[in-house]
Amino acid sequence: MTDKIEILNERLFPVDRETLFEAFADPAQLASWWGPEGFSNRIAAFDLRPGGTWLITMTVDNGTDFHNRWTFEEVVEGQMVRMTHHEPVHIFTLEMRFADEDHGARLSWRMLFDRTEENEQLEKFLHAANEQNFDRLERLLEQGDRH
Repeated sequence: MTDKIEILNERLFPVDRETLFEAFADPAQLASWWGPEGFSNRIAAFDLRPGGTWLITMTVDNGTDFHNRWTFEEVVEGQMVRMTHHEPVHIFTLEMRFADEDHGARLSWRMLFDRTEENEQLEKFLHAANEQNFDRLERLLEQGDRH
């Protein structure tokens, strides 16, 4: 047993791996799908390289802003991004892996949290929230023209 809480979501998308990766690597596309249902996003910084910073403000339907700060730890173009989420409140690591398969590209989304009582409460709804994130990404990819 690990001392970490792991949340894993995976989905096969009907696009090639490069298109799937670009939906994350392009801030304009990313802003349109990041987060669960009901959120809109403003990206103030997006420096996709090891040590780079990502600043995103997620706004929920009621107007509440959530300012998020990330650091990119490892980036393998078209294949993998590992980053640390610093704010607000919850510190965790997210690793996204992009892989070609017969009928599209698979995105594997692995979150690792320290095992705390608060994070154990988060675990109960994060898997479902991540699926909403994937739903939003799938809708973007279905639109075809993303620029």
